[in-house]
Amino acid sequence: MRIKFWGTRGSIPTPGKSTVRYGGNTPCVELRLPNDELIILDAGTGIRNLGDALIEKGESIKAHLLISHPHWDHIQGFPFFKPAFISGNEFTFIGGETDKVTLQKMIADQMNKIYFPVQLNELKAALKFRRVEEEELKICNATIKTIYVNHPSFAIGYRITHGGKTIVYISDNEPFDRQVALAIRNVEEVIIDQYSRVDGDPNQRIFDFVNGADVLIHDATYTPEEYVDRVGWGHSHYLFTLKVAAEGNVKRLILFHHDPSHSDDKVDDILKKCQKEIHNRHYKFDCLAAAEGLELEI
Repeated sequence: MRIKFWGTRGSIPTPGKSTVRYGGNTPCVELRLPNDELIILDAGTGIRNLGDALIEKGESIKAHLLISHPHWDHIQGFPFFKPAFISGNEFTFIGGETDKVTLQKMIADQMNKIYFPVQLNELKAALKFRRVEEEELKICNATIKTIYVNHPSFAIGYRITHGGKTIVYISDNEPFDRQVALAIRNVEEVIIDQYSRVDGDPNQRIFDFVNGADVLIHDATYTPEEYVDRVGWGHSHYLFTLKVAAEGNVKRLILFHHDPSHSDDKVDDILKKCQKEIHNRHYKFDCLAAAEGLELEI
């Protein structure tokens, strides 16, 4: 499998001189299976550049879009995804939804005529929508497992396995604390219940889900110092992210969803501190910071 990062930033696009190396686009990751079948992880602003690259190939496009959750930074690029405007292309959205709002409506609402000149039902490509909960499914000869993660709304992590290799994508996730969950209650109750029922550390659900992955792409938005004032916002600090990788015995960790206030130099500093922690704690995995244009093959 091949991975290419098209958007690595969280919350809001951050163009400018200080974000050139790691990128200012919001989440989008291209995953190619060995037969060149396409899976797209999230549809943040990075999907626009991915779409332009796909158009240049001049081929009809069929792909699955795995949406972690419908916060704008994860879907706001889709209205500018040129392949969706071309007849003959086909895209299947996969993601969570609530009893009140379907996945299709979540995508369509941002293209309401009040906000955008073209509505979802006016796009020329064939669009399909598939709701998922915590389950296992088959896509393009790959096995996909899903898990609810600790983030406001129905946020989902994906475990993708093909040919004995595994990639886990958990874009937005906060360390689960029972007392915080009860006090803030900004996460769906079904998710709080799932984690609260775990004996011992409730984050064991995540550790087990990522276990043995060749590549783990995980939220590392904050430093530990920043996290103190952002508890309940739905994101991880890098020490927790390192713990997830260590407890899960992953082979490679990719720090993802960089905070919009973090410059390239700040991300460099975070990566250096992570590598120092890995050395001091005798962890066995490699660690990189996601950057636009970064390509990996496993």
